[in-house]
Amino acid sequence: MSLLQEIKNDEILNKIRNCTDNEIYLVGGAVRDFVTGKKTFDRDLIVCDEDAKTFAQKLAEILDAVYVPLDETNRIYRLVLADKQNDIDITNPVENSLLKDLERRDLSINAVAVNIRTQEISDPYNGLADIENKKINLVKESNFTDDPLRLLRVFRFQSTLGFDVSDEIKNIVKKYGGLISKPAIERVIYELVKLFGGAKADAALLLMDECGLLERIFPFVKELKQVPPNPHHHLDLFHHSVEVVRQIQNIYDNSSDDVKEHMDMVDFGGFPRLAHLKFAGFMHDIGKFSTWAIIDGRHRFIKHDDVGAKIAEHFLKDMHFSNKQVTYLKEMIKYHIYPSSVMASPEITDKIMMRFVRRMTDNAIDVIILAMADRLSAQGPEITLQITKNNIDSLSRLMNFYLEKRSTLEPLPVLLDGNEIMKILNIKPSKKLGKIVDALHDAQLNGDVTTHAQAVNFIKKL
Repeated sequence: MSLLQEIKNDEILNKIRNCTDNEIYLVGGAVRDFVTGKKTFDRDLIVCDEDAKTFAQKLAEILDAVYVPLDETNRIYRLVLADKQNDIDITNPVENSLLKDLERRDLSINAVAVNIRTQEISDPYNGLADIENKKINLVKESNFTDDPLRLLRVFRFQSTLGFDVSDEIKNIVKKYGGLISKPAIERVIYELVKLFGGAKADAALLLMDECGLLERIFPFVKELKQVPPNPHHHLDLFHHSVEVVRQIQNIYDNSSDDVKEHMDMVDFGGFPRLAHLKFAGFMHDIGKFSTWAIIDGRHRFIKHDDVGAKIAEHFLKDMHFSNKQVTYLKEMIKYHIYPSSVMASPEITDKIMMRFVRRMTDNAIDVIILAMADRLSAQGPEITLQITKNNIDSLSRLMNFYLEKRSTLEPLPVLLDGNEIMKILNIKPSKKLGKIVDALHDAQLNGDVTTHAQAVNFIKKL
């Protein structure tokens, strides 16, 4: 179906047309979505003949939507529709000129406007042709210096749309990459997580590196590049990390509906778990450089999972990620080896697998996928196809066990809290108390302690 036909058939735009007589243009992502046949939920409108705020408030009543002022300075207002799925952003054109507005936009694919009433198309930078040809081209070089966040947005669109980036834009990123430190860190975070959520995140990361932008955002990439391939890894550590991102996407694409539904959940940070897991996959081995040792000719990275989790925590907090995001990403890094360790037990029992399930709770699916991706991304000469198959098969068994048991799981009860333990053992707050609490928790995970009496007896014997 053509762009104009899609706009003509759009229920929300039809309602706006029928209830107003304003000069209104659809612009940006919705136009792209209509051209590519993708379902759209975010519509950006430019109203030319009325103050955007007044029009947005009027339209909010018509559509029974929630009115949200996004940016009073630039007169940008959002309507959240009653279905809580569709949004409409409304603004006035820059300098009251549609052409000047399109001229200020970052990429040609975002600089196409369609009059929703007359269906007149304004496409001064050949954006429609670029959408059809799956090409990311610029509007003006100065737009990248006016807002350097656009240097990163290029790769976000590469990841989410799967389009190729023009050589001209690559050169601009190389030229102005140092400006990426200027935008507010919250805006950078938004673009990064969007990027990791895209199906082509791995390709975007590699091109960011080629253009010199990746190390400016992730300084630890310099260290990843210093760890070479070894008998267990056919790739250097940097390319292994990017390959893990690719493998996570592949595993997701081929997963059951239950797994996809879980990974599509937006539990923190405003983005799906899948985006955060691929981010964790990119960082999962950042502890390897500082733990790297060659012992008897073999590369060793002892406790790189624990060290990496601590490095990630500092980095993510400095980047102003939310506490929930930091907790999740840190946990994925800390436990990325855990699922394979569980399934390497000499005898795998339900009790062993249940201990894993109870420890990882809602993050069980995520960390199993990460472990699978890690295995598939490490194919050194000492890793045979049979070793890989056995590892993936055992992790699949663990995944199926979790999926079967999760509906019956209940949180572990607190059999004894810290105050009770101090009273029973006549001790004060200390590291010793923390170790006792951890030991009791582990005993509960194992199923060795299930009652209050057993808990009391357990701590007395420690």
